[in-house]
Amino acid sequence: MISVKVYNREGKEVDIVKVDESALGGTVNYQLLKQAIVLYHANKRIGTAATKNKSLVEGSTRKLYKQKHTGNARAGQVRTAKRVGGGVTFEKKLRDFGRAMPTKQRRLAAKQAVLEKILNQNVLLLDELKMGKPKTSEFADILDNLKINRSCLVMIEQPDINIYKSIRNISRISVIPVEQINAGDVCNHSKLLFTKDAFLVLLHKSSSKEN
Repeated sequence: MISVKVYNREGKEVDIVKVDESALGGTVNYQLLKQAIVLYHANKRIGTAATKNKSLVEGSTRKLYKQKHTGNARAGQVRTAKRVGGGVTFEKKLRDFGRAMPTKQRRLAAKQAVLEKILNQNVLLLDELKMGKPKTSEFADILDNLKINRSCLVMIEQPDINIYKSIRNISRISVIPVEQINAGDVCNHSKLLFTKDAFLVLLHKSSSKEN
């Protein structure tokens, strides 16, 4: 069993949550994590870069001058890649960089990513996080009290517009509902900040899927 500390907004320890490693995959499979991270970045690539090849460049297809007896190097049409303004030889085309991964593997990778953060003491639990109105300074104070001065992924139980608006102007801080947790987002941040309820939802969800 692993103990994860629960803090309040002032940064004081108020509780401890016991975590069974088996609920988060048991051990960390770094090869699986690597696959999940590559999948995450590949699916974020847009793939809209494109250049024109010879057939797409405007111009005549007529041979510029005859092959021999002109004193010039032989030349084809004006659209050839060897001439200024011609097409690109190995042109870039629209392409889909997306990859697929079995659902069970993606879910397991997400759990093991959280386990790896816990083992390295990079996971903090907050007893509650409710914002009556958007206020960036209030959330910044919470981060200072928890001594979070690096990139951090905040995971909440349900989407909350006030929390989103309070966080969006703080650099290197992201927020997602726990239902959307994935290995890519977890590994891209140094710290994880769960609300206690969101963390319990993750553990319950992991245990129920194993059963």
